[in-house]
Amino acid sequence: MLKEIKDEIKKVIVGQENLIDSMLIALLSEGHILLEGVPGVAKTTAVNSLAKAIGLKFKRVQFTPDLLPSDITGNEILNLKENEFTIKHGPIFTNLLLADEINRAGAKVQSALLEAMAEKQVTIGEDSFKLENPFMVLATSNPIDQDGTYELPEASLDRFMLKLKVTYNSYDEEFEIARRATKSGFGEINQVINSNKLDELIQECQNVFIDDEISKYILNIVFATREPSKYELNDLTQYISYGVSPRATIDLHKASKAKAFLNGKDFVTPYDVVQVVHEVLDHRLILSYKANVDDVNSRQIVGKIIQAIPAP
Repeated sequence: MLKEIKDEIKKVIVGQENLIDSMLIALLSEGHILLEGVPGVAKTTAVNSLAKAIGLKFKRVQFTPDLLPSDITGNEILNLKENEFTIKHGPIFTNLLLADEINRAGAKVQSALLEAMAEKQVTIGEDSFKLENPFMVLATSNPIDQDGTYELPEASLDRFMLKLKVTYNSYDEEFEIARRATKSGFGEINQVINSNKLDELIQECQNVFIDDEISKYILNIVFATREPSKYELNDLTQYISYGVSPRATIDLHKASKAKAFLNGKDFVTPYDVVQVVHEVLDHRLILSYKANVDDVNSRQIVGKIIQAIPAP
C-alpha cells in the first residue's frame, strides 16, 4: 500500500524521494513536519498529492504578518436571530494542514498551532474541540526572502518531528518536469487507500520491533548533544548551548520505526536511525555564539556525534 501511495504522488512529483518519504514517516508516526526550501520546488503540490492519494481532508493557510490566531482556529460569532454565540471552525479542522511560510506570522499566530500540534485539540472561547484523526501540520519556510519574517522559537521548532530542507531537482529530473509540463502533462492523483487502511498502516508501524540496544544507541546520540564531553567529543562543547529535548528522543524512536517500515522491515537497525537522525535532531540543537563565529552548523555537529557513537 505504501508503494501505491508513493506511485500516485510521483505522478505529479518528479524526484524529491526524501520529501515523499519524510511526509509518510511523519504521517505514520503521527508527527508534524517543517519544510524549508526555495519557492517552486513542489512543497505544496507534494502535500496536496499525499492528501488526495489517501483521501484525507486538506486545507492551506498562507501565513502573513496581519494573520490572527482566530483566522486559523476559528471564532465565536454572534447569531443575532437567535441572540446567542455560535462557533465557526477555522481551517485547522482538517487532516492535513499546510501552514505556508509559517515564519511570516507573529508569535501569537505561531503559538495558536502549538495546542493543536501537541494536544490534537483547539480551544475557542471556553470550549475545546478535538481535531480529526489523523491530524498533521506541514509547515513551509522560505529561507531566501527574510524581510518581514519572524524566526520560529525553540518551543515551536521542538513540536515538529522532522525538519527537511527541500533542494532543487537534478538536471535530468528538471528535464522530465519540463517535458511533462509542456507535452504529456501530469497525471491525475487517485485515492488508493481509505482512512481505515491508513489506521492499519499506522498500527503496523507502531508494532515494528526496536531492540533495547537500538534504544540505547538512540539515547547515546541524544545525550551526546547534551554532554558531549562524556562521549569524548570535547571539541563540540563550545558549540552547543543546549542539547535536544526528551521529545527528540521519542521522535527519533518513532521516526526510526517508520523508516524501517518504509524499508519493508519489521525491526529497526542502526541504518534506519542514521537515515532520519538529521531530520529529527538538527533543528532542535541550540548552538552557541562561538558556533556562529566559526561557521559550524547543527548538521555538522550531529554528523560528528554519529561518527563517534558506536552502533550496536
